[in-house]
Amino acid sequence: MAKNVYDVLLERGFIEQTTHETEIRELLEKEKVTFYIGFDATADSLTAGHFLTVMAMMHMQQAGHKPIALLGGGTTMIGDPTGKSDMRTIMTKETIQYNADCFYKQLSKFINFDNDNAIIANNADWLLDLNYVDFLREIGIHFSVNKMITAECYKQRMERGLTFFEFNYMLMQSYDFWKLYKLYGCQMQLGGNDQWSNILGGVELIRKKEQAPAFGLTFKLLTTSEGIKMGKSMKGAVWLDPNKTSPYEFYQYWRNIEDVKVEECLGLLTFLPMEEVKRLGALQDSDINYAKDVLAFEITKIVHGEEEALKAQTASKALFGGGAALENIPTTTYTKEQFAEGIDLITMMVDSKLVATRSDGRRNIEQGGVTVNDIKVTDFAKKFTEADFDDEGKLLVKKGKKQYHMFKVEN
Repeated sequence: MAKNVYDVLLERGFIEQTTHETEIRELLEKEKVTFYIGFDATADSLTAGHFLTVMAMMHMQQAGHKPIALLGGGTTMIGDPTGKSDMRTIMTKETIQYNADCFYKQLSKFINFDNDNAIIANNADWLLDLNYVDFLREIGIHFSVNKMITAECYKQRMERGLTFFEFNYMLMQSYDFWKLYKLYGCQMQLGGNDQWSNILGGVELIRKKEQAPAFGLTFKLLTTSEGIKMGKSMKGAVWLDPNKTSPYEFYQYWRNIEDVKVEECLGLLTFLPMEEVKRLGALQDSDINYAKDVLAFEITKIVHGEEEALKAQTASKALFGGGAALENIPTTTYTKEQFAEGIDLITMMVDSKLVATRSDGRRNIEQGGVTVNDIKVTDFAKKFTEADFDDEGKLLVKKGKKQYHMFKVEN
């Protein structure tokens, strides 16, 4: 007999908080449940942070439940204040719609939307034309300001000054849940644990307004051992879009995570059986690197496909184990004309995004953190010409222990 998906999510480490644990477990055991997860369209790609939520959706759908992916075309117009010390930048409707379209394309790689197996919705459809007075009469009367200002999602903003503009966010997200309940019979909202206050708002709204059962469940947030959100690299966010974070860089991010996080990430971000997750997570010392290879490969395979995962794995082994081809390492190509006078190392590092600024490049070089073709370079003004490239017209620059970039010269 197949496991209840609640037990699967619990065993794999997803579940952080629930509104009604016993009832949720029984519901997921006995019925096909329609649930939703919201995605505010603040960028044109999902991130590694979203990926945990997407994995939970996949587990739920595989168990026979029906996901609603709610794109935040309306709520993104305000911006979720949760965890923010400053107000979000206000975006245009056109940008938000473009971002929402990008999210849908990405989500379609993981979630089956065919034949009504899942629903894609956009809260712009009901939020943007709301009559404010009607909204206050219908929804606002169910919310206590005294209770709202104690909510975790507003705490950081309260210190700096929470605008009434943002204060509305909880009401809008709660309204979304109620709207999805009315439209599709949606009974459950899922999300990251930072959404707990907003999810409670929606659960209570449906229970008050409809006298009907509604449930909320939150997931663990991916954080480092210091409590910092995972999914950020030296270059910024780790994106699911291969044009923003290459499959190789994506692979390397997971290959380089802390040892203590390997078992947790294997449980949350792969479909490996839990016996294997525990076996790999128990490896010690240098053996844990094998577990990291497995983790990086499995996650990259889900996000970018097996072929790209194999390429990334091959490139990684070329750098860390030797003996394999280097063609999958991020590469920047210059013309012969550009190299006629030579190009200084800092310019090459900025062009390739190995560093964000020239001063950052200079600091790395002067501190001995940069090698070119395995030779340490400490002269930040040093220029490289075509003569410095190998027989195949390649030059390999390494920053620190883990960041590599290949440079080529076009014939």
